[in-house]
Amino acid sequence: MGNVKHSPIITLTTDFGYKDHYVAAMKAVILSICPQAAIVDVTHGVPKYDLRAGAYVLKAAYRFFPRGTVHVAVVDPGVGTERRGIAVKTTNYIFIGPDNGVLSLAALDDGVKEVRVIENKMLTLPSISHTFHGRDVFAPVAAHLARGIPFGVVGPLVREGMFMPEFAEPKVEGQTLACEVVYIDDFGNVILNAERKHLSLLGANYGDRCKVRIRGFQI
Repeated sequence: MGNVKHSPIITLTTDFGYKDHYVAAMKAVILSICPQAAIVDVTHGVPKYDLRAGAYVLKAAYRFFPRGTVHVAVVDPGVGTERRGIAVKTTNYIFIGPDNGVLSLAALDDGVKEVRVIENKMLTLPSISHTFHGRDVFAPVAAHLARGIPFGVVGPLVREGMFMPEFAEPKVEGQTLACEVVYIDDFGNVILNAERKHLSLLGANYGDRCKVRIRGFQI
């Protein structure tokens, strides 16, 4: 039957919520540049300005999309400051967003090939707001890349690497595992920055009961 061509896919992960017009404005910009784009909302319910939660959600979802998907993440407490916008090309995807760590977990997980600073004014909206780079910078750049423009057109290469979120490393001491809560989903599941390998260091197996303390209080 030959190769089936799919519409380019752009995903959105933000802390914008569902009440206001912000998400619709981003989608409008994308569709005005790339009308054939399929836009998928990963979530707009990331807790406000919570970079670690945003990074976790993006990492949890990105790899299930077809190769070539453009992932946009906007959790941006530093909007309007000197923080830069970046485009990251990985083994299978492109990630677009602020260089504040929100892209880093997913991008590093897939294997970073190239990082560029978004500087090409021909790819952004003519007038850039100090507070809405999601609409004015990241959405149009994502749309142009989804249309197939060369990745190198975005801007100059980043030499020093991406900013990483401040995740404390889990620590195993004796029979104690010290770790942090990264995210709590709507089902009440508490996502930790610890993995099964850390529990294995304790000799714990699936189904074993553990004592949990939060800031010294046992629950």
